[in-house]
Amino acid sequence: MALRNILHDGDPLLLKKSRIVTDFNKRLHVLLDDMRETLINAAGLGLAAPQVGILRRAVLVVDMITEDGDPYDRIIELVNPEIIEETGEQCGQEGCLSIPGVYGIVRRPLELRVKAQDRYGETFDMWCKDITARAVCHEIDHLNGVLFTTIADRILTEEEIERNEE
Repeated sequence: MALRNILHDGDPLLLKKSRIVTDFNKRLHVLLDDMRETLINAAGLGLAAPQVGILRRAVLVVDMITEDGDPYDRIIELVNPEIIEETGEQCGQEGCLSIPGVYGIVRRPLELRVKAQDRYGETFDMWCKDITARAVCHEIDHLNGVLFTTIADRILTEEEIERNEE
């Protein structure tokens, strides 16, 4: 495994749509393993392949609903993810490893059902809610070249960010 560089806002790759993964091979496994190490090192909640310069439909999301143990032991791998059902609404603060120091208020579904494949190409679907649902939506947006700053209701000021950190 290796740490990958996380691309930052302004890199044109972040605005491109990712291609479907068709080969579930060693290269994909290395990418997912490297993304896991990169996500843990950056202390994030999710990471999409485009954020490390790879335009493939693969994301990692930390399952924050389960509370026991180390959250990084609960990283969910989603290859070719697709939201197939949404319910409710949540409105809350989001940030992004590719846009450090910037936070905004974004509306997301409260719960969603996502269909995806695992690293071996096996299809599965799962329900997620709350912050995990928010993270899944955020990372799928990355696969479509969408940054949270373009869909945020508003971007928080430095004073608001400082207040939220207290």
